[in-house]
Amino acid sequence: MTYNFDEVINRYGTGSIKFSPEFRNKPSDVLPMWVADMDFKAPPCVLEELHRRVEHGIFGYSEAGEEYFDTLKQWFQTRHNWTVEQNSLTLTFGIVNAVYLAVRALTSEGDGVIIQQPVYYPFEGAVSDNRRKVLNNGLIYENGRYAMDLNDFEEKAKLAKVFILCNPHNPVGRVWTRDELKAVGDICVRYGVTVISDEIHQDFIFAPSKHTVFADISPEFADITITCTAPSKTFNLAGLTLSNIFIDNKEIRRKFRREYEAAGLSQPSLLGFAACQAAYSGGVEWLEQLVKYLAGNLEFTRDFLVNNVPSVKLIEPEGTYLLWFDFRELNVPNLDDFILNKAKLWLDGGTMFGASGKGFQRLNMACPRSTLEDALLRIKNVC
Repeated sequence: MTYNFDEVINRYGTGSIKFSPEFRNKPSDVLPMWVADMDFKAPPCVLEELHRRVEHGIFGYSEAGEEYFDTLKQWFQTRHNWTVEQNSLTLTFGIVNAVYLAVRALTSEGDGVIIQQPVYYPFEGAVSDNRRKVLNNGLIYENGRYAMDLNDFEEKAKLAKVFILCNPHNPVGRVWTRDELKAVGDICVRYGVTVISDEIHQDFIFAPSKHTVFADISPEFADITITCTAPSKTFNLAGLTLSNIFIDNKEIRRKFRREYEAAGLSQPSLLGFAACQAAYSGGVEWLEQLVKYLAGNLEFTRDFLVNNVPSVKLIEPEGTYLLWFDFRELNVPNLDDFILNKAKLWLDGGTMFGASGKGFQRLNMACPRSTLEDALLRIKNVC
């Protein structure tokens, strides 16, 4: 079956935060290319399962059963060569929710937590909102590519209890190599730092890059890691609020679950785990076509900028469907205002991801190509 990712679907008036400028005090005529959900329908297998559940008509308290875990196990084994155990699994309402809970479970007020800016902005919130200390191990940006600063990381690790890893990295698009992950993991083992590994973008990898599950590198790494996964990015299910969190270490798992229960949380959404199981069971062909379509969007963007707006640099992504643009050559005094009110584009401003994001913008390319072309033309017209 061939899926049509060129279809433009009207999302206005549906409660979508992405397509509700009034929710964020934005002009009504901007083109939304910001928050990381896709403008594509979920796979037919998911829609069919949700229709079946709705037709049943009863939405009582529910649990994901043995068949659900077997589906997860098959997915991670087939897609990532990673074997998961059922007793290590905890279902939560999302990865941001899980990161906040993990920070609270594993640290006390004033403890240090390492993040690597520019990075997904809720990481900083999970630390500062809970009155922990942000230890920023800033990424090194050279020649259009980001890398980890391992010397600084080791110094920060001496002061830290937890490291929040973004793997693949949002927004810079790095897919960390096994060697890079082993280097930071060895430091974490050496200094007793627990790793919260956000791997939500693990299914969007562009060849020749390859995703490495951090916890799968060694038993020592598995013993210090909370691995955060979800179907929400892969199959566009964010509104169904479900994630699958894997923790091998019994004591870390006990602390995490205790914090989860202390927050008054229990079973996630029935429709969430029904959609997840359906997607992981029957969504492979849809996903493979989607990744090819996104690779085409990336190629289109790359060529467009080179030929039309060479002053705007694309930071070449190895993974995710998020593009990180360097606008610094334009020397615009207020870049966010320029993009929003001149280009009429609603992007994520670079400083949301940390001070090192100044002069950058993040654009979500998970949309029909015609929408992407509209966005790039708006950039061209003002540059």
